[in-house]
Amino acid sequence: MAKVLIVDDSATMRKIIMRVLRQAELKVEDVLEAGNGIEGLAALGKAPDIGLILSDVNMPQMNGLEFVKKVREAHPKEKLPMVMITTEGGEAMVQQAMSNGANGYVTKPFTPESIRTALAGFIG
Repeated sequence: MAKVLIVDDSATMRKIIMRVLRQAELKVEDVLEAGNGIEGLAALGKAPDIGLILSDVNMPQMNGLEFVKKVREAHPKEKLPMVMITTEGGEAMVQQAMSNGANGYVTKPFTPESIRTALAGFIG
């Protein structure tokens, strides 16, 4: 069972992602929420047992690309999986997310099946 951190500036989208995680029947123990990258870093500092991060790209204060990069810089030896969930689906954006340290990428709108497929290798 994994503890999941969802980082998205939309409270509605965070709730949708939580519902889809349940529908996808993934082994999720607990879900933490953050409204931007700065809040995401704070949440990660308070809950070091997080097993998966799902992050939007476009957020105020600190976007998802900066957030992923900062997590990797702060925890270079950890294998914490980070998956981007965003409307930004262009190849250049996917490549930038991966080069910043993301492990996967899901484009909105998504389905429980696309979430299950993207996350199965991380939380089954």
